[in-house]
Amino acid sequence: MLITGSAGFIGFHLARLLLDEGFDVVGFDAMTDYYDVNLKRRRHAMLLQSQRFQAVEARLEDNAALTELFARERPDVVVHLAAQAGVRYSLENPRSYLESNLIGTFNVLECAREFAVGHLLMASTSSVYGANTEMPYAEKHQTDHPLTFYAATKKSTEVMAHSYAHLWSLPTTMFRFFTVYGPWGRPDMALFKFVKGILEQTPIDVYNHGEMFRDFTYVTDLVRGIRLLIDAVPQRVDDPATIPAWDTLSPVAPFRVVNIGNSDKVKLTDFIDSIEQACGRKAIRRYLDMQKGDVPATWADATQLQELTGYAPSTHFDEGVRAFVAWYRDYFGT
Repeated sequence: MLITGSAGFIGFHLARLLLDEGFDVVGFDAMTDYYDVNLKRRRHAMLLQSQRFQAVEARLEDNAALTELFARERPDVVVHLAAQAGVRYSLENPRSYLESNLIGTFNVLECAREFAVGHLLMASTSSVYGANTEMPYAEKHQTDHPLTFYAATKKSTEVMAHSYAHLWSLPTTMFRFFTVYGPWGRPDMALFKFVKGILEQTPIDVYNHGEMFRDFTYVTDLVRGIRLLIDAVPQRVDDPATIPAWDTLSPVAPFRVVNIGNSDKVKLTDFIDSIEQACGRKAIRRYLDMQKGDVPATWADATQLQELTGYAPSTHFDEGVRAFVAWYRDYFGT
């Protein structure tokens, strides 16, 4: 099992789950300094406590290093999570998204093709729904109007992956994440910033004056969904008419796209209220206008995930927030 982005927030949790289930896992990560590298190294250090985990430190853009890894390990399953993340940072440094998300993903696709990977799973994002206002977001909704370059790169990887699935019969599952949160989360994400601000009694920025809604998905729910999708390998069909209405399986390729979300639209101010309760103190709220490229709401239709796996994420945000605050206090000693 190969996981790219294994020192990242989601990659770490997925690797830990797979190790707990007895899998051998190879982690590939560039340890970039987009956020605190020490946090990434702590995650990898925890994974390296298992003899079934090995770590490779290199960039996806280094095709020679990636090809050497595939040639040595011959992974049957690849979960490609590594990417330049963050909607807002894509306004400041779009080139990093081009290099990591497009060139890096192309290199992964080429290796998966060359070494005949049995199932390639790749991360996309709810941001691809862009200007679409029909909710809850279903996988067959339009995704042709991304609002940020980050979303554009992720939509591009979906299209690239479909072409490889068709041309080379490469079984591929894309999953679209919805506002993932939980312990060991990224410092640039809202929950991390809110908890830090509340505990330090510094102002937190609340965009669109709090009129924002998100489908908050707890990270252990998310990686459980990924784990189950590993076994739901897409198969090429002879008769497209046999594909169920709920299934996004391509009529011309072993390829599908799956939402992984909590299927619950939560108002941002309610989320902050929950954080205040978990922290035991009030936030200093600074209400601001909507940020460029942001959307007022996201909300997942996760019917297909449940049909394929029998599983539906269900952790209530109050529970998830309490777990994050407990981790934050422990990690930072606050």
